[in-house]
Amino acid sequence: MVFEILRELFSLRDVVDILIVTAFIYGIIYFLVISRGLQLLRAIVFVGVSWLLAEILQLRTLSWIFEKFWTVGLFSIVVIFQPEIRRAIARIGERTRVIKLSSVEERTIERIVRACRFMSDRQIGALIVIERNQSVEDVVEGCVYIDATVTVELLITIFYPMTPLHDGAVVVRGERIAYASCVLPLSRSADLPKKYGTRHRAALGITEETDAIAVVVSEETGEISLAVEGKLERNLDPEILKDKLTYLLGLRNEGS
Repeated sequence: MVFEILRELFSLRDVVDILIVTAFIYGIIYFLVISRGLQLLRAIVFVGVSWLLAEILQLRTLSWIFEKFWTVGLFSIVVIFQPEIRRAIARIGERTRVIKLSSVEERTIERIVRACRFMSDRQIGALIVIERNQSVEDVVEGCVYIDATVTVELLITIFYPMTPLHDGAVVVRGERIAYASCVLPLSRSADLPKKYGTRHRAALGITEETDAIAVVVSEETGEISLAVEGKLERNLDPEILKDKLTYLLGLRNEGS
C-alpha cells in the first residue's frame, strides 16, 4: 500500500533528480567543512533560515534584501575560495584513490616523541603533521611520497640539515609516514609572536584548515610546540608532549 502511494507521488526521474541534488548539496557542505569555510557555512545556514522565515511571514522588504544578498554572496564565495576551487578543478581527471585514515598507535607516538627529544637537544628544526579524521592531501603541496613505517631514525634523517627532504613537513598517517617535504598553508593569525617563523605559522595553518595535529621543533631554540585547532602550545617537555598526543589521538581519556 505504502509502495503504491510512493509510486504515484514519485517517478523514477524524480528519485534520480533528488539523489543528484542531495549529492551536490553534500559536496558543497563537505567542501566548506574541510576547507576554511566552517564559519561561512554557519553564516549561510543562518541567512537561509532567516530568508525562509521572511518568506513565510511575507516580509517583502527583508525578502528583497535577502534575494540581492544571495547573488552577492555567491560571488563572494567564489572570490574567497578561489585557491581551493582552482586546486579542485586542477585535480579533475586525475587518478584518485580512496583513503582510509588509520588510527595512530601508542608506539608511533613514542617514536615521534623520542625523535622530537633528539632533535630538540640538537636544535634540529622539524615539523610533523599527524592526521586524525581528515586527510590533509587537499591542503598541502609539493610533497614527496614516502609510505614508510614511522621510526625514530627515519624522522631524524628526514629533518637532518642539508638532507634533500629536511625543508618541509612530514605527514604521519596511522603507523606510516605518508609524505615528506610538504608545503603547508600559512596562518595569518596576528596572535603568533614575531619571534616564531614559517614552521610555526605552517603548523597553525594546517590545524586551522583540518583537524590534524602539528608538532614543531624550533631550529633556533630547540623548543617543542604543539598546534591544535589553530592554537599553539609552546615550550613543551617531551613527556608532556607524549601525554597530550596520547589524549588528542584518542588513546586515553582526559585526566586518566
